[in-house]
Amino acid sequence: MSITNALPAGVIVLAPGEGRHYPCGSMNSVFLADGEETGDRYSVSIWWVDAGRPGPGAHSHEANEELFYVIEGTMTFLVGDQHVDATAGTFLRIPAGVTHDFENRTASRAGALNVFIPGGFEANMPAIVDWFRTSEQAQVGS
Repeated sequence: MSITNALPAGVIVLAPGEGRHYPCGSMNSVFLADGEETGDRYSVSIWWVDAGRPGPGAHSHEANEELFYVIEGTMTFLVGDQHVDATAGTFLRIPAGVTHDFENRTASRAGALNVFIPGGFEANMPAIVDWFRTSEQAQVGS
């Protein structure tokens, strides 16, 4: 991406495919803004899930809300005790404290843009990547 003039401080411009990539088995995340860039006010990431594969597992965040916008395919979200099939263009807001998950039950890759409020979530990603790597190795070894 070519930018000829200096942009104002704090502006982030990433070309397609850029960002901080975190492989989590059949799930992959790409962080676009977080931490120092946002003063931990929010983080922005994209989560890709391979065809027919699970997501992170059911969980909740006591002090964080999440916004999801499906950008490709169909992602199935667990919201509380309900499953919602969300096609590309679907928006979801998950308030703090609500149990949620996402997975891909289809035959094609699916992706969702995520905004995590407040931010700082990316600091957890190295440990999450290690957990997925260890889990996959344990499954192969059994």
